[in-house]
Amino acid sequence: MREVRPTVKASAPVRLDFAGGWTDVEPFSLREGGVVVNAAISLRVHAEFQPGGENLLIRAADTNEAAVIRGAMDLLPGHGLELHRAAIRMLPVGSGTLRTRSEAPTGSGLGSSGALDVALLAVLAAARSEVLSPRELADLGYELEAVEAGLAGGRQDQYVAALGGFHRLGFRGDQVEVEPLGLEPEFIDELESRTVICHTGRSRMSGETISRVMDAYNRGDLEVTSARVELAGLADLMAAALRAADLPLVGRLLSANWACQQRLDAGMCTPEMRALEQAMRAAGAIGGKAAGAGAGGVMFFVMTQDRVSAVEIAEACGAKVLHATYTSTGVETC
Repeated sequence: MREVRPTVKASAPVRLDFAGGWTDVEPFSLREGGVVVNAAISLRVHAEFQPGGENLLIRAADTNEAAVIRGAMDLLPGHGLELHRAAIRMLPVGSGTLRTRSEAPTGSGLGSSGALDVALLAVLAAARSEVLSPRELADLGYELEAVEAGLAGGRQDQYVAALGGFHRLGFRGDQVEVEPLGLEPEFIDELESRTVICHTGRSRMSGETISRVMDAYNRGDLEVTSARVELAGLADLMAAALRAADLPLVGRLLSANWACQQRLDAGMCTPEMRALEQAMRAAGAIGGKAAGAGAGGVMFFVMTQDRVSAVEIAEACGAKVLHATYTSTGVETC
């Protein structure tokens, strides 16, 4: 009787980056050293592999894309679903169906591609009866996206997706220093009750934004270089503010990071983002910023009071409020 292999599933969380984004991207992280403070949230990216059939079928629910892999030629870049194909090149599996879906909107800036990297590798490793540690999945996830798939980006997303929780991450070359922040549960609860996560309704093309910023940095643009150095410094201040449970300072540092981030590229703040920020400040936000690369997608804010009235104001501005909690749970496989 033919052995029936079980379906395997994996998931990994997306994140909010509190400070230091853009400093984990090479070559800045190689030359200057980067620092990022981020936190996993409960929105997750899911991957499932069901063995069986004659070919390998890929289905991505978020982009409504599908592909049939009949041989090695179908795994080459340039045919869409680049991360899926790259993951299968790294960890080949037999015939079956590989499905993925994300609870975060496409182009949100919440690190969905990094979470997808980790979830894909976790589910494919499980399908091969291999066990990879969270750190191994984070490192392989970055290799998958930046090297195998050739997509521009940094390392922070794969690490938070693999590890969960609040971290200060230090980047120097290929080395990643991981410092869990170990915040008090009461402070996390308070921060959560005051955090409003808003999708502005316009997805952003982070690869294009990253390319422009990197080109400016490589040309020696002093404004871009000094802004990124300042972003790394703000991340260290943010780590200290979170550890001290100083919510007003956390809010001010979010806004300082956003102001610094906007110095990197003229398109960093869209009209929708500007209008939302003004409305949320009027509603009592003590700070806020774009998630991820910026130029659209999600903004998140910390409010002086709980977030109930702020949710109504954000929705009146046309934003979709994403309901999520902070989570210590990283990648999971079953």
